[in-house]
Amino acid sequence: MATKPPQGDAYSLILEAIDVGVYRPGDRLVESELAERFGVSRTPIREALQRLETQRLLTRDGRSLIVASLDHNQLAELYVVRAELEALAAGLAARHATAEEVRVLQEMVAQDRRLAGDPTALARANKRFHHQIHLASHNRFLVQQLDLVHRSMALLATTSLAAEGRTEDALKEHEAIVRAIAARDEDAAAEALRTHISKAFVTRLKLDAERHEEGI
Repeated sequence: MATKPPQGDAYSLILEAIDVGVYRPGDRLVESELAERFGVSRTPIREALQRLETQRLLTRDGRSLIVASLDHNQLAELYVVRAELEALAAGLAARHATAEEVRVLQEMVAQDRRLAGDPTALARANKRFHHQIHLASHNRFLVQQLDLVHRSMALLATTSLAAEGRTEDALKEHEAIVRAIAARDEDAAAEALRTHISKAFVTRLKLDAERHEEGI
């Protein structure tokens, strides 16, 4: 028998559902439907929806709450901030990461190559990889800010890793980031991470342009 998730976890459950595309920008979220889907009462669902609205991950459409979407300018602003914060995290990781943390990053890159044919699994692994770099920075305030940025990334309907050719390039970029961190080269690590995010942004813009042309 499946175990029901703890009621206090309603926020994480809804956020994860948005992140993996169960709910996409423009989708309406209904308390009763969410409570039934996740097996929790409506009170924690209501509290989670209020929290997500405060964080601007949900927006009002009349009396309904819908998953927010990012326009072109908001997307550009998000990637600018992400690039600089991620670069800072990589530089600090080059300075502060323990030998064990570096080894974990190296193992992650090696393991991710086995997921090359599965963009969804690779997208999850990509998030774990970036989060490990955040933790290796050993700066709790930076980690908090990056958590906020990555929460907003959940509003992007598709992963840039789904674009043709992007997977191999992204994995090579990850390898360059980890090499710089392992070499304790702060500037190189920061620049490698900044370049990685810049290339991901370019891919994102191309994907969005293609979706617009197709009328999606």
